[in-house]
Amino acid sequence: MATAERDYYEVLGVPRNASDADIKRAFRALARELHPDVSSAPDADGQFREVAEAYEVLSDPERRATYDRYGRAGLRRGGFEPMFADFGSLADVFAAFFGEDLLGTTGGTRRRSQRGGDLQAVVEIDLQEAFTGSTVTAPVEVALACERCGATGAEPGTASRVCTRCSGGGIVRTVSQNVFGQFVQQRACSDCDGLGEVLEQPCGVCRGEGRVAGRRELELEIPRGIHDGQQIRVRGEGHAGFRSPGRGNAFVVVRVRPDPRFVRDGDDLHTALRLTMTDAALGASTSVSTPAGEVELEVAPGTQSGDVRILKGHGMPSLRSSRMGDLYVRLDVAIPSQLTDEQRRLLEEFSNQADSGTYAAKSDEDEGFFHRLKSALR
Repeated sequence: MATAERDYYEVLGVPRNASDADIKRAFRALARELHPDVSSAPDADGQFREVAEAYEVLSDPERRATYDRYGRAGLRRGGFEPMFADFGSLADVFAAFFGEDLLGTTGGTRRRSQRGGDLQAVVEIDLQEAFTGSTVTAPVEVALACERCGATGAEPGTASRVCTRCSGGGIVRTVSQNVFGQFVQQRACSDCDGLGEVLEQPCGVCRGEGRVAGRRELELEIPRGIHDGQQIRVRGEGHAGFRSPGRGNAFVVVRVRPDPRFVRDGDDLHTALRLTMTDAALGASTSVSTPAGEVELEVAPGTQSGDVRILKGHGMPSLRSSRMGDLYVRLDVAIPSQLTDEQRRLLEEFSNQADSGTYAAKSDEDEGFFHRLKSALR
């Protein structure tokens, strides 16, 4: 019993009103998942052919219109044969993996050797690594120049010849006649994929691509002071090109993990330091954490909860200069919640002896809760 032919829209998992961009995204996702070189599914070969055929039809406005009106029968009456019937001609499968334009031969443009596409990756570092700078490695999937054929795409010892179908032009023209007149349609040559030449024997490793999919460790120098989300370009570390050793660039987004000790604001850092009630009242010498280590902080007598001390030059290094940011230390005074009878007695005695002058502000600058709040949040 013959297997029912699936709807092309169903194959790609898109609605019938899907845009060209939606169709391209769906194909790329499925191609990455089902390509026989990376998929372990038993029927990956057949599924990939089906997905490639669906994309070939739905990405072409004329074929898509015919399919929408008449289905596959209409395509067959028009002489349609999938270009991807033979995996040996899948020169553009790498586009699905590495973000290049799908079907490099569009509009009859002849496709030639080209520099590889750019690579995108993400790495995560700690705030401490952003403070000191570091060297990190990121595992990436990348197209590498084929070592067997030297990126030529031809089996060693063989060459290429001019395509007999297109006579080296890379394009073929078909003429059709209907009630509106004569129409000339120009397409990339399916025999040579628009290259104008055919390999006598494609490389047995890369299948004529001149590159293979691989995995490698990308080494990246993280500069001091980098911010979360900033991007670093590494020249020449991207994908190898189609039948070309020329590689694209790598663009790496750096994510800086939050540090529980600090909140970053540009090159400045904010932190909080908890004081006992007696240290705040009497003054004390304590230490505060900075990215460079612990530093001593003198707490003046009469410090109020919410006061902010600024440690100049103890923040993050500037990415574009030698300047260092500042560290803002917010002082929080802990009020005792469990007292012994003797402690309670002593506090009550203190309260009886205190007057309005005991709680007077040290200066006009420190007066007011809202002024301290503004200092803490700036």
